[in-house]
Amino acid sequence: MSTRTTVSKSQRAYDHLRARIDDGTFVPGYRLVFGQIAGDLDMSVVPVREAVRRLEAEGLVTFERNVGAQVALIQEAEYQHTMETLALVEGFATALSAPLLGAAQLDVARGINEQMRRCLDDFDPHRFTRLNLDFHSALFEPCPNPHVLDLVHRGWNRMKVLRDSSFSFVPGRARESVAEHEQILHLVGELQAGRTDPATVELAARRHRTATLDAVLAYQAEHRTPTHERGARR
Repeated sequence: MSTRTTVSKSQRAYDHLRARIDDGTFVPGYRLVFGQIAGDLDMSVVPVREAVRRLEAEGLVTFERNVGAQVALIQEAEYQHTMETLALVEGFATALSAPLLGAAQLDVARGINEQMRRCLDDFDPHRFTRLNLDFHSALFEPCPNPHVLDLVHRGWNRMKVLRDSSFSFVPGRARESVAEHEQILHLVGELQAGRTDPATVELAARRHRTATLDAVLAYQAEHRTPTHERGARR
């Protein structure tokens, strides 16, 4: 086999695996079985192994002797710290924005959430995540405090680096998220009508964010290989 052919097959294996990691087909914790992947791609395991090593170097795959290769779990501590911070600053930004939102802006947010609702039947986690950002942006962008708004933007950008979509591996969270969006919109309306206060809106927006964090951490705990099991396999 020529070097050129090997490189070409390795690239094809890499593209195949990367696409399935990116689109959520291979969720965090998914075990990568070289022989099965090689069979699916009609190639030997050598280029598959090379592709997996490349993904490992990029932090998308982890490999442990006697356990094998698996799609990397989210960097748990970093994800948790980012989500906790984002819950605080985005909740505050949403509360500051709420009195300033006009009817047209609220209609935009409702329309986006309706698109998210329609996504649930034929679920595309990446489209859902993009719409999710659009929804929240409609509520927090009018925030009059530029420093708070900058922190919100930083938090969302950091989330994109950590993982494109949490909904790809906790899809059940998506339906809950849509319902919570409706509740936040209701509370914004109540605030504007003088029937509630900004703290209530802030707390609802904060709890909405931490509920996603809780779902992801629960998934991580369920799919993490216990230390005693790893030792037993060696």
